[in-house]
Amino acid sequence: MNSPKEQFSQIYDQYIEKIYRFVYLKVNSQEIAEDLVSKVFLKGWEAFQNQGEGIKNPGAFLYQIARNTVIDHYREKGRTNTISAEFTAEMADPGTSLQDKAILNADISIIKTAIQGLKKDYQDIIIWHYLEDMPISEIAKTLGKPAGTVRVMLHRGLKDLKDKIKEA
Repeated sequence: MNSPKEQFSQIYDQYIEKIYRFVYLKVNSQEIAEDLVSKVFLKGWEAFQNQGEGIKNPGAFLYQIARNTVIDHYREKGRTNTISAEFTAEMADPGTSLQDKAILNADISIIKTAIQGLKKDYQDIIIWHYLEDMPISEIAKTLGKPAGTVRVMLHRGLKDLKDKIKEA
């Protein structure tokens, strides 16, 4: 049987990119996201050492830690709406013209601002479902809510997101 270090190392490898992407979309800063993700996995490791086999769904467990860590960050620092130019530049195709890049950056900025204007639960559900390809059932487990409730929240969140994008 693998040692707890080896088991957690596999969990880390499986979830590091997903957790980073989730946190990054919530804080809009590469440096802050890296710091927070480090805290998430440190807390996850500490819990894993204590509970080990008692953690049935490590992904949901790590997402919950990430969610709480982001909330704690905003409680400590206050919310800032900084949009990182690095993120939008990475998404653009290098063969794209400057005008197209500017339009893409503006569109991404509008979407990110609109997402930030949603309720926290709606933000999380939309990010998890559409960017992380997390099924509704796993989101429900992570949030401790029935799957039907999560589906309704997803639809309401998308409606609110569309409305906010139209306003922009």
